[in-house]
Amino acid sequence: MGSCIICGKSVEGRICDLHEEDALFEFRGSRADQLSVDRYYRGSVDGFAEFGVFVDIGDSVTGLLHRSELDQRLDSLDWDSGDTVYVQVKNVRDNGNVDLGWSIRQSEREFRGVLVDDPDIGHSVLLENEDDEDEVQSDNGSGEVESESTADESTSQNDDGSSADDDSGTSQSESESSTSAGAVSRASDDDRVEGTAAVGGNDSGSNTAVMTESDEEVDAESDEQTDEATTAEPVAAAIGDLDDHVGADVRLEGEVVGIRQTSGPTVFELQDETGTVDCAAFVEAGVRAYPEVEEDDYVRLSGEVRERRGELQVETEELDVLEAEEREEVEQRLADALDDEARPDTAEPLADDTAVAALSEELVEAATQIRKAVLTDRPVIVRHANTADGYLAGSALERAALPLVTEQHRRADAKYHYFDRRPIEGGVYDMDDATKDTTTMLDNRERHEEKLPLFVFVAAGGTRESLDGFDLLNVYGAPSVVIDDIDVDGAVVDTVDAVVSPSADAVSETTSTSLAANVAAHVNEDVRDDLGHLPAVSFWEDIPEPYVAAASEAGYDETAVSELREAVALEAHYQSYEDKRELITDLVFGDDEEDVGGLAGHIAEQFREKVDEEVSTARANLDHRTVGDVDIAVLDTDAFTHQYEFPPESLLLDELHRDVRDESDAVLGISTDTMYVRANGDLDLHELVSEVSERVPEGGVATRSVREGTIRYLAGERPAVLDATLDVLADEL
Repeated sequence: MGSCIICGKSVEGRICDLHEEDALFEFRGSRADQLSVDRYYRGSVDGFAEFGVFVDIGDSVTGLLHRSELDQRLDSLDWDSGDTVYVQVKNVRDNGNVDLGWSIRQSEREFRGVLVDDPDIGHSVLLENEDDEDEVQSDNGSGEVESESTADESTSQNDDGSSADDDSGTSQSESESSTSAGAVSRASDDDRVEGTAAVGGNDSGSNTAVMTESDEEVDAESDEQTDEATTAEPVAAAIGDLDDHVGADVRLEGEVVGIRQTSGPTVFELQDETGTVDCAAFVEAGVRAYPEVEEDDYVRLSGEVRERRGELQVETEELDVLEAEEREEVEQRLADALDDEARPDTAEPLADDTAVAALSEELVEAATQIRKAVLTDRPVIVRHANTADGYLAGSALERAALPLVTEQHRRADAKYHYFDRRPIEGGVYDMDDATKDTTTMLDNRERHEEKLPLFVFVAAGGTRESLDGFDLLNVYGAPSVVIDDIDVDGAVVDTVDAVVSPSADAVSETTSTSLAANVAAHVNEDVRDDLGHLPAVSFWEDIPEPYVAAASEAGYDETAVSELREAVALEAHYQSYEDKRELITDLVFGDDEEDVGGLAGHIAEQFREKVDEEVSTARANLDHRTVGDVDIAVLDTDAFTHQYEFPPESLLLDELHRDVRDESDAVLGISTDTMYVRANGDLDLHELVSEVSERVPEGGVATRSVREGTIRYLAGERPAVLDATLDVLADEL
């Protein structure tokens, strides 16, 4: 029996079933059927085809990474033939073909251990020591670890077939001792003193070092220097300055942001206000050093700075967890430095917008939260309404954040791994959405040691209907920001970390896209010119003149603005829970190398045909109710709309309300258990629902989405709820 290199559990081999997907394997076999399905392997790019990438696994087996397995387009990969890549074996077919899967981990250090997969010897541990890269520890079946190089030396033979040990007259134990001495000798080659001489000593070929008098003086001087170095205090240093301290002992203070147990040392990823460095601590192979230290601890660490494989690493000699005042001091120092780095220089608004100008501090704070997340390797998840305004606002933040993510991580898949945009229905962050997000983030933390993400809610989350979802995120400490063009509920303001929201009297003057685009300009000043047309596109009518001018300067006239708005609205409906990143980017920014100039116009034409037909049908079937001197148009959406097709009820009611507002004071769309309310002038939906609920206490009346003006009720109480709603509307209008 052996023990798992990650958790120490007794297993056959060197890795347990639970942690096998956390380890990287180097294949030493010669046939495809010797591969193990679901394991991750180191490979090299062999070639490209229209349908994927051929990857060599070991020296004799080639597999196919199909383009459907990639999390980006095939032509966007920056791989070249011969590049080292990391893939998962998904299937080995009977004909020898190997199906490969994409790995989001494209660096050896991102795995928690590296093992050799050799059909002849089973699991074996790749040593971490650079000097022993060619030596491999293998499981000999009894749970003991044997060095291949040692085994080779102890069983070497002469030409006549006898062992070398027998020929020289030495015993096997002496041979093993000699091998161990050889290992020590190799480790100290760089420290040998010049001037020593080697002379033959006996027939076996052993060498004896002869030390001269001058050698003794040099050795004594070296001992004195060693003693001084041993007694000298480590130099207090910042991680960003470690290039100047290679070979010296330093003392560092910072936060432990990652812990990896390798087959050799435990590696602590330490971060201070100037950078991040790996600190290796060794007890014995595969044994956790400093088990009391956990991620997010603040520590003081001493050790020698070394350069290993082109990267700096600190060989840890002492590590102490900071407590009380010492921890607070270091934590505050790092927090202040991070805030200073993340806080953007004050940027001018995209246009002369009084609603935006009044929110300059809030814009900067939201941008700081996003920039801070990127700088600390925290994923950013943008949750936005599945409307034109939501998609435009979300794409503005995406445009700003992706270049920063790419610069921070230098990985081909970083922009998919560290930034995500997820639409939600109705602008409400309910328990269904929150449960899905929480499950995903906890799974990523457990499997990949990923930090909890920053959630940015755009055109969503601003009302009390989202509080249950926010509370679930807060249980785990996931930070959140809300950017919404409504007057955000006070309870929401108290629950999230930052809010960008207009004052109550300025709600009708702006859109979520206007706010989000200005936040994006603070996040990344380099994309400012890309964002100028977005606010104009987000207004369905009465576009403020400064935004009209900004769109015109960006090359979008009135027709182009209208077509883009309608095209995004149509695409927002289809596959409404998908981000459609590349398609939306092509639409909104025209980035694709192909001709996309006609893309928005083509989709907008479909939008107008479908909407005009639905509005015409709905208008012909309106039931006008007169209550006092108030005219309210009622549409039975179950009977007179094509359910689940475009346009959705919310967008249809918007269009219908704009079409009949001169003749009706309000429009109600009513289905089995849902009502859509559109009214001329301001309307407090929460107050409306409260009044209706008092009049129909058995109706189960509640708001569904204030942003969409939707009310839910019990289907059996539909007639009573409709009558009560008509009466309350007449009183308020």
